[in-house]
Amino acid sequence: MIGLLDWMDEGTRQTVTIAFTLLGSLALLVFGMKMMSETLQKMAGPQLRHVLGRMTTNRFTGMLTGVVVTSAVQSSTATTVMTVSFVNAGLLTLAQAISVIMGANIGTTLTAWIMSAGFLSFNVTDFVWPAFVLALILIYRKSQANFGNFIFGIAFMFLGLGTLRQTGVDMKLGEQQAVLDFFASFDPHSFTTTILFLLIGGILTMCVQSSAAVMAITMILCSSGALPIYQGIALVMGENIGTTVTSNLAALTASTQARRAAFAHMFFNLFGVCWMLLVFHPFIDMVCNLVGYDTELTREAGETAFLANAAKLSVVLAAFHSCFNVANTLILIWFIPQIEKIVCKIIKVKSKGQKSNDEGPVKLQYIDGGLMHTPEIAVLQAQKEVVLFAERTSKMFGMVKSMLEENDEKIYEQIYERVEKYEDISDRMEVEIATYLERVSGERLSDDTKGKIRMMMRQVGEIESIGDSCYNLARTLKRLRQQHTEFTIQQLGHIQGMMAITEEALTQMNRVLSGRREDYSVEDTYRIENDINLMRDKLKADNITAINEQRYDYALGVLYSDFISECERLGDYVVNVVEARFGK
Repeated sequence: MIGLLDWMDEGTRQTVTIAFTLLGSLALLVFGMKMMSETLQKMAGPQLRHVLGRMTTNRFTGMLTGVVVTSAVQSSTATTVMTVSFVNAGLLTLAQAISVIMGANIGTTLTAWIMSAGFLSFNVTDFVWPAFVLALILIYRKSQANFGNFIFGIAFMFLGLGTLRQTGVDMKLGEQQAVLDFFASFDPHSFTTTILFLLIGGILTMCVQSSAAVMAITMILCSSGALPIYQGIALVMGENIGTTVTSNLAALTASTQARRAAFAHMFFNLFGVCWMLLVFHPFIDMVCNLVGYDTELTREAGETAFLANAAKLSVVLAAFHSCFNVANTLILIWFIPQIEKIVCKIIKVKSKGQKSNDEGPVKLQYIDGGLMHTPEIAVLQAQKEVVLFAERTSKMFGMVKSMLEENDEKIYEQIYERVEKYEDISDRMEVEIATYLERVSGERLSDDTKGKIRMMMRQVGEIESIGDSCYNLARTLKRLRQQHTEFTIQQLGHIQGMMAITEEALTQMNRVLSGRREDYSVEDTYRIENDINLMRDKLKADNITAINEQRYDYALGVLYSDFISECERLGDYVVNVVEARFGK
């Protein structure tokens, strides 16, 4: 690279250097924000999830929750992902999710205010170097490593902002006549100009996948005096649309509710842009007056006064971003039920003619969506998938009960085929969930989250073993039917009693997996397992006595004993799942 610069003339060399500095500064900015957001989620991820789950009792608390969570993690995408996960899990309605997403739009405007601070007259990089030193010290103190990474993220972000600001000054865009002439060729009061810059902002955001980066470029152009405020704000409005298009594209492979939530986000911003276009110039003039920016001041008033006035434009952009989203929320928050109806009408559920997940190829419900790419939140998605996996195996056990009671040969075979299909699905679900957890564990996670992943890996293996036991029970019944024999009335009564206790163990397991650990005790599962063991010992002893007394033949006694032993083995797997849930 250095050798290449040596062959260039002075003007070209400066241009190339500034271009790479600009790109590097944007990279630092985006990396710093990403690092800060991910570290915050590591430190407070579980607490934020509980806040989302408990503080959305009505549309207003839902909106405030979205503001608080997004302001904390500095990522509206992360908030949207958490919200969608709760909708999928049935913990939030779509209406509640829409209110949280509205709040997320307000919370994400804090990013613009942070960035505007980097474009003010003081040099933010003066505070960066001590922050790097402090962060390094904290990282080497392992107990405070996460906080050190958080400070590193802030330092990188402000270093990027400071470098961007200085690069904007070095580029002297306000003195480049070609640049000034280009932007002057657009009539700032023309509706066509507004629409054009709005489209440019949306396209740029979709291309770079970062509204923060486009906002930073807009602030450079405006603060230098090259880009008029009206075109700059049109770019900001385009960024609002561009970031929702990205989310909707990512949600194409997600569940129906995820796509609805993403579309609600797009609808919210599109509606806001539409009404804003009707009051575009009066609204901007109002924001400028609040900030103290003079829209009429030109270079003829003096270069110093003009540049001092232009320096306020970064604050104007941040203020507009906040005012726009707050106003849009105040308008739409009263119409959440209507928005929900529109979204549900446009994004329909699959037709009844399509196969469900139970009958068709295995398709993970919670962790195959394109939106789910935040590591800490991905763990919640995986936990929901584990719960669904456990419920599937419980259904298998119910099918075995049906086989035991079914007399019609055709229906009996259909049930057995379903058990076989479920067993195959169980094997594949184990592999897919475990693979997903392995991939997530490779990300930067808190120690608490890593521990949860280890527990879930164990749960998945044990749940798959429960599926195997259910299949073994079905095969035992199949062999019984093939031998053209039946359990005696006494044997059948004992088997039904054993299955009732085993079913109780499965029900308790599902409660523990889907609920909060604090609400349950592993002792309840131990009690049920003890009952299963006692019954197993008694029935096997009675079985030996019955064979010796020739009440039934040895072959039937073996099948009976196998069935009872498999139920007890299934109970052991249930205990292992529950112990893994409690970290034992």
